[in-house]
Amino acid sequence: MVIVISNFIDGRFVPCDNHIESYNPATGQIFAKVPDSDETDVAAAVKAARNAFQKWSAKGFEERSKLLHKVADILESRAKEFAIAESQDQGKALWLSETVEIPRAVLNFRHFANTILCDKDTCINQPQDGVLNYTVRAPCGVAAIIVPWNLPLYLLTFKLAPALAYGNTVVAKPSEFTSVTAWMLCSVIKEAGIPDGVVNMVFGYGHKAGEALVTHPLVPIISFTGSDRAGLHIASIAGKFAKKISLEMGGKNAAIVFSDADLDKCIPTLIRGSFLNQGQVCLSTSRIYVEKSIFDTFVEKFLAEVKKIKVGEPLSEGVWMGPVCSKIHFEKIKMYLKIAEEEGAHFLTDGQHLQLPDKNKQGYFIGPTVLSGLPDTCRCMQEEIFGPVTCLSTFQDEKEVIDRANNVNYGLSASLWSRDIERIHSIAPKLEVGTVWCNCWLVRNLHMPFGGTKMSGVGREGTEDSREFYTNKKTICVKYKTTTSNPFL
Repeated sequence: MVIVISNFIDGRFVPCDNHIESYNPATGQIFAKVPDSDETDVAAAVKAARNAFQKWSAKGFEERSKLLHKVADILESRAKEFAIAESQDQGKALWLSETVEIPRAVLNFRHFANTILCDKDTCINQPQDGVLNYTVRAPCGVAAIIVPWNLPLYLLTFKLAPALAYGNTVVAKPSEFTSVTAWMLCSVIKEAGIPDGVVNMVFGYGHKAGEALVTHPLVPIISFTGSDRAGLHIASIAGKFAKKISLEMGGKNAAIVFSDADLDKCIPTLIRGSFLNQGQVCLSTSRIYVEKSIFDTFVEKFLAEVKKIKVGEPLSEGVWMGPVCSKIHFEKIKMYLKIAEEEGAHFLTDGQHLQLPDKNKQGYFIGPTVLSGLPDTCRCMQEEIFGPVTCLSTFQDEKEVIDRANNVNYGLSASLWSRDIERIHSIAPKLEVGTVWCNCWLVRNLHMPFGGTKMSGVGREGTEDSREFYTNKKTICVKYKTTTSNPFL
């Protein structure tokens, strides 16, 4: 049965005349029809959000907190339903949807519902001048939230929760490839009692609905996660209107494995780092530099673990990896594998010839692919493939590997593997990235800032950074004493 999605505007599901066909990546069959929204739909959503802003922003933190907790409770009660829909829509294995994607979405709402209750402003008294200075934070207004297809619900809620918590209203534009769980979330928001117009969802293409949203004059703030190409385009538009922007645009993340690393812990973690969600995570490890003295041992153990990975129908028990998200992306990854072959790569595993059930043979499946022998200057070592492909390389010394790890246009994350704590503390600050994981990967604490450097983006997200982004700080200066020696008072 094909799901027909509607826009969600001013608390109502609004049918659309024109639709985009969205496919189940495991079968290649139509899974949903997504609204092909235009500037008229966007304008209606922005108008609804603008009309709701004054009342929503005037609510106290306690009331907004209760409503966000209610959203979390309802979402958690429907976790299985959401997990299945996310797997069918995006292609990730059901175990990943159930244990990571949906629980993290619930956590996002609960986290920001709690943190706003601890919100504090600065207060400075100057008794000698009879002046009291203090700060308050005001919500920015209508926030545009644009999210990608790799972690559809998680990344949406990571932006939506703090935007609402701090009093903004929202118009969100999910990816046209993965719109189903965002559409389902609208019913949760409605049931939880979030007032009409506070949250609006407009579905469709980035060049059409997304463009209309980021250029709308009543949208002062834009939070975007996606490709660097789209992010740079948004930045060029937003700059003309002095809009506040946060951009997270991907990475080409390196792991550095020293000879004293605990390989029993390192290798299983780097398997997850390379192939979790089919490598479609902005933080995925796509370059692994291994100290030369242990390279052969590392490769042997790494490949032994890779061969244990089961690829197949995402809803099937025991499947660890599903298909990549779309046919377009499938073809892009295959293009990079052809480029790697032309550039002289050694294919240590073959991810293109899989044994699949008949119903999945039209799906977009690529198995875990391990390459070696590529120079740092080749495209597969420089460009974000965003798939289940990782490249192995050797290094001799610290300075060499630091320079090589930094020699890409991106700077989102890296991981270091060594038992030498002094070495870790020495190298980590020298890596040009936003996050360095040491003897671990993807250990996330929402209080810590998340974001990157260089082409990986602008801005940070997390407890304090999201607060900073979704509010404008205002200084209020009150003179309460009439006599003073200060000529400006």
